[in-house]
Amino acid sequence: MHGSRPLGNIESDALIYHLPMDSKLLELLVCPVTKGHLDWNKERQEFFSRSARLAYPVRNGIPILLENEARTLSDEELDALPPRTPLV
Repeated sequence: MHGSRPLGNIESDALIYHLPMDSKLLELLVCPVTKGHLDWNKERQEFFSRSARLAYPVRNGIPILLENEARTLSDEELDALPPRTPLV
């Protein structure tokens, strides 16, 4: 899918990174700290772990699941998160 588009096209690259994350990918990724579930924040383009209170960035379409690269989620951010829906 991505192999046919020219490399180095900034506009195309920017669009790719704002596409929805693949649900299969979401099922496989876990928090490196807690080994628990990660949720995807589409607006901020980052994964977050409620239990670790950390948000992991996605750079150039690649999730950076390193604790030292994550930012700490504030109480306000955690309170504002929608409730998790169980996977069916």
